[in-house]
Amino acid sequence: MAERPYTLLSCALSLDGYLDAGTDDRLILSNADDFARVDAVRADSDAVLVGAATVRHDNPRLLVRSPALRARRVESDLPATPAKVTLTRRADLDPCAAFFTAGEANRLVYCTSGSLPRARRRLGDVATVIDGGRQVGVRWLVEDLHRRGVRRLMVEGGASVHTQFLTADIVDELQLVVAPFFVGNPHAHRFVGAGRFPFHPGRRATLADVRPIGDVVLLRYALSSRCAAEMRELATGSPRP
Repeated sequence: MAERPYTLLSCALSLDGYLDAGTDDRLILSNADDFARVDAVRADSDAVLVGAATVRHDNPRLLVRSPALRARRVESDLPATPAKVTLTRRADLDPCAAFFTAGEANRLVYCTSGSLPRARRRLGDVATVIDGGRQVGVRWLVEDLHRRGVRRLMVEGGASVHTQFLTADIVDELQLVVAPFFVGNPHAHRFVGAGRFPFHPGRRATLADVRPIGDVVLLRYALSSRCAAEMRELATGSPRP
């Protein structure tokens, strides 16, 4: 089996499992202290991945916000912000989106072979466009990222991407932040869609940590032996490779 990056999936959701309110307005699920925590996790990554729908609807910048964290990366001979990665079937992405224009990070767009000419015409000046084959498989994608030097990958959504990564059983660590309210709109997007997940009533995920952060709660799940080993190293103060 080809090597792949240590993969951490990070998500904030409502008490009833929604990522948004089902409207055009952005739903704030977290708080300032948790945003700072996520910023630190992002700064510790080599690349951050979101789906094309998240690029279109949320227009994320995906930058490390803290000047101190950016400076720490630069002192370690790293770019100030991790590489940005997205995957798309139709290449229906705006080259003026913040994903492409904010910061100086490398941008990688994995697209299907059928959309490759369109993607390179639209995005070739602002990103590296990569042929992902007839269908961009996430296992192949993470193996390709590893070949490109990515050793730690942070996945930030949305629901389709969460579902693909979790059902492919390539997530090492799951970090869920639960907001203290309900959405109650069946048209909103849930954390994941339907699929055959590796964790089910017969195989329960390992809860590694629970931490209140103001009015939200962080749940950390170890989904692989790599994550369990890393948490043991952190607990004993051993350096992470």
